[in-house]
Amino acid sequence: MNLLNVVVSGNLKKATKMKICTAQTRPIKGNIQSNIDNHKKLIDLAISNRADIVIFPELSLTGYEPKLSKELATNQDDSRFDDFQKTSDAKQITIGVGVPTKSNTGICISMVIFQPYKAKQTYSKQYLHPDEEEFFISGQSFTGLKVNKTNIALAICYELSVHEHSENAFKSGAEIYIASVAKFVNGVDKAINRLSEIANKYSMQY
Repeated sequence: MNLLNVVVSGNLKKATKMKICTAQTRPIKGNIQSNIDNHKKLIDLAISNRADIVIFPELSLTGYEPKLSKELATNQDDSRFDDFQKTSDAKQITIGVGVPTKSNTGICISMVIFQPYKAKQTYSKQYLHPDEEEFFISGQSFTGLKVNKTNIALAICYELSVHEHSENAFKSGAEIYIASVAKFVNGVDKAINRLSEIANKYSMQY
């Protein structure tokens, strides 16, 4: 995949003012440490622009490599991620990075979330594209993310196209909906249009 992108949509009428950074990366296939180093540079840039939260694309630390997922899978307590937590604590920024994670029954497509002086969380993709089902399993329920007293719902790529996902998010009280996406260039416009639909639909309900 030549382009990895993250797009964001939501309703800010009830939300506390915040600055959201969505990062675009081009990961090195399977090289987690090199990708961590690149993430740190983008996090520093987000900090310099006073972002409250920075979210990276789907599987940003490994690249979108289903066939390598078992080999690359890890968990939120991987010591290689310690610097993300230290930066989150020191700079008061929420960070979300994409990585395959291990569960008792298989491998999930996940986002590991670091918040200042809070326990790490993992959001795992609940709705898989049919092509992913050979390599991954669906994630379980997620307790939710709150930044600056604002409820944020997370989505990972294909979940954008699943209407039930966004409906459940806003029924649960989400004020902002952030999608972490891995797309070819020709798929970005479709994702943006879908996010616009979600934003328009739910802004009418507040």
